Amino acid sequence: MNLKNKKVFLTRPYKVVYQDGDRIIKVFTKEHGKANVFNEALCQARVEESGLDIPKVLEVSQIDGEWALAIEYVEGQTLAELMKKEPENLEHYMEQFVDLQLSMHAKTAPRLTLQKEKFARKIASLKDTVNATIRYELCTRLDSMPVHTKLCHGDFNPENVIVREDGSMTIVDWAHATQGNASGDAAITYLEFAVKDEKMAKMYLDVFCRKSDTAKQYVQKWLPIAAAVRMTKGVEEEREFLMKCIDVIDFQ
Repeated sequence: MNLKNKKVFLTRPYKVVYQDGDRIIKVFTKEHGKANVFNEALCQARVEESGLDIPKVLEVSQIDGEWALAIEYVEGQTLAELMKKEPENLEHYMEQFVDLQLSMHAKTAPRLTLQKEKFARKIASLKDTVNATIRYELCTRLDSMPVHTKLCHGDFNPENVIVREDGSMTIVDWAHATQGNASGDAAITYLEFAVKDEKMAKMYLDVFCRKSDTAKQYVQKWLPIAAAVRMTKGVEEEREFLMKCIDVIDFQ
C-alpha cells in the first residue's frame, strides 16, 4: 500500500496514523515491536465482543517493512477538542465523558488481561526508578484491592473519545484495555487530567464519584498504583508529580 498521498491524521513518537477513506491506518515504528501491534489488535477485537460500540479492527499488515493496523474511521471531533473550543460547556462535556466511561464499565470482556496482573508487571518494571520498599508497598496495596471484571480502557481520556456529528460518542485506542476494577481505571483517568490541569482532575473525580456512587477515598487509594503505572511511560516532565503521588501512603 502506498501512503504517500494519504492524509496524516496523527503523529506520535512510535506511530504515524493515516486516514484512507473509511479506514484509519496506524503505522508503527520498528521499535514498537510486532507483539505490541498484534496485542493492540487483539485487545480491540476482544472489546468488540463485549457489544460496546467501538471502531472495528479490519486487518494487521506490513507496509514498507513496518507493522500497520487498520481500523474503521469514525467521522467527528475528539471530546478534548470540544472541551477546548467550548470552555463554557466543560461541565456538560465532563458529565457526558463520565457517562460514557460508566457505560464501558458496565460491560465485560472475559478474555482480556486482568488489570491487577498488568499493573503488577508495570510496578515490577520500575526497579531502576522506584526503590524496593515503595514497590513492595505498592504491590501490597494492589493485592488488597477488590477483584472486579469490568471492562477498563486503561487510557480513558477526552482525546480517546470521538464525538460524531449527531452527538453520539465512541471510544478509540484500546491498546491498554483490561478487565478489572472501575475505580482503578478512574484513577488512571484522574492522572490523565491531573498532569495537565488539577482543576479539571478534581471536576472529573467529583463527577465520577457522584455518578458511580463511589467514595472518593476509594478512588484515591488507587492513585499511588495508577501513578506507578503511568510512570512506566517515561515522561520526564511528569516524574516529580507522579513520585509525590506514589510516596503518599494515605490521602486525606
